[in-house]
Amino acid sequence: MRPRQSTEKRPDAMNLRQSVKTLWPYLTKFKGRVFIALMALIGAKGATLLMPWALKEIIDSVDKSINPLLVIPALLLLMYGALRFASVFLGEVRDAVFSRVTEHAMRDIGLKVFKHLHSLELAFHLDRQTGGISRDIERGTSGLSFLMRFLMFNIVPTLFEILTVAIIFGTLFSVWFALITLLAVAIYITFTVVVTQWRNRFIREANAADNQSNTRAIDSLLNYETVKYFNNEQFEAKTYDTFLANWEKARLKNRMSLLALNSGQALIIACAITALMWLGASEVVTGELSIGELVMINAYMIQLFLPLNFLGFVYREIRRALTDLENMLGLLNKKPLITDSSTAKVLHIQHGEIAFKNVSFSYDVHRPILNNLSFSVKAGSKVAIVGASGAGKSSLARLLYRFYDTNAGEISIDNQAINNVTLQSLRQAIAIVPQDTVLFNTSIRENIAYGRPSASDTEIDEAIAMAHLKDFIATLDKGDKTLVGERGLKVSGGEKQRIAIARAILKKSPILIFDEATSALDSHSEQAILAAMREVASNHTSIVIAHRLSTITDADTIIVLKAGQIIEQGKHDELLTLDGEYARMWELQHKK
Repeated sequence: MRPRQSTEKRPDAMNLRQSVKTLWPYLTKFKGRVFIALMALIGAKGATLLMPWALKEIIDSVDKSINPLLVIPALLLLMYGALRFASVFLGEVRDAVFSRVTEHAMRDIGLKVFKHLHSLELAFHLDRQTGGISRDIERGTSGLSFLMRFLMFNIVPTLFEILTVAIIFGTLFSVWFALITLLAVAIYITFTVVVTQWRNRFIREANAADNQSNTRAIDSLLNYETVKYFNNEQFEAKTYDTFLANWEKARLKNRMSLLALNSGQALIIACAITALMWLGASEVVTGELSIGELVMINAYMIQLFLPLNFLGFVYREIRRALTDLENMLGLLNKKPLITDSSTAKVLHIQHGEIAFKNVSFSYDVHRPILNNLSFSVKAGSKVAIVGASGAGKSSLARLLYRFYDTNAGEISIDNQAINNVTLQSLRQAIAIVPQDTVLFNTSIRENIAYGRPSASDTEIDEAIAMAHLKDFIATLDKGDKTLVGERGLKVSGGEKQRIAIARAILKKSPILIFDEATSALDSHSEQAILAAMREVASNHTSIVIAHRLSTITDADTIIVLKAGQIIEQGKHDELLTLDGEYARMWELQHKK
């Protein structure tokens, strides 16, 4: 089935008014620079408008029929040269001064979107398409740059120039010059706006196709090993080519619509110039206009219609920039579901006791995960959570960390409900060793230091030692400066988990969660890590989510989950004596 692109706006995309409202504070942040840029703009436009007049005076002064005493108008020539230089120089000054405003706005809005993405809940990031979002941000940032530079310094000044030229024509020459000019401009602008609005659907379609192809490419490359495991290189290439074909088709539609727009604009300009030159030439023949005035009219027409043609380009690009901005700024419309309450206080850890009280939770209304669950973890104790896949073990860790909120019930730490404390203080109090450890594409040491970037070298070395990484690091040519590769693909699963444990140790949080922390370790490594976990957990409140029951026999309490409910609870020996679900799981794992 061929993938389809949506030509509609996303539900959370901003419209033109919202986009301008969002961007306006960034424009007014540097009022002094904006003022200087405006003054340079006015100076440049003034010089541009005086050039045709200076040219007319030069021609008339060397026209023998007007000035029998032929004299080279040195002053006028110098003035003409100075005006031409001033129009270019002041335009460059305007751009140079305003570039600081543009670049700072790009930095601010880019940072704002980046921080906002990190503030969104886990559910958003599980559903997102990273490639598509990265393209939205890339195009949106480029669109922002274009919008800031051209909206203020091209659209408005060009319209002002059109009005000024019309006034000059109407005042110095026949009113017909002004009427033809204004009529041509009105037709041109109307045509440009209508056709550009029509073209926007093709731009959105091309953007959607670009997002899909980029998302597929990134997804395929991130899953390089899976592609190789199943010999699906050709399948991936064919799938990617399908997306590229849709992108090519969308771009062709975009180009054809651009042909229609440019041709229509060129026809309007050609008709207007022909009419004005016909009128001007007729009045030269009758003696109502001098040659210099005809040249002046021609210069004004060229000077007017060149920026007018550019105005069409700028308007098209501004519309495209706004279209590109829609999705990037639309990300800011996505409200985080997990936020601090208005009365949230900082979590104060005194002992580290955790309590789940009548907690119910589901990712989907049709698929309940936890059902009226209650248990407590005493301060400084080690509680293990076991059960079959889908029993809700990892969901407990996600709820405690407030990646999600409960549907019912309450989770508290030292009698402080976690939804009444700040997310920053809550998450600072908990260190997690996840089941699937993903590392940054930096060195081993930098990945460990990520647990607490302010940690000293001595503290990092201690964490490395406690996670039993020293021997492994000693075998590497570059030691702990060795790069781990994208998502940590250059190190084994066991090594990744030991790096994750070192990172959690370095965080020095009073509460530790080990989510299948030894699942990728061999027996030798497992025993070493278990020893480290026991050492680390001795002064912490810890929750161990485990599949291998042999790793949690020393837990103070073992909780057995089934279908989101506690069916057994106690120490290892007590549960074996019960001869229930835990005993059955133990027996299955220890069969020869």
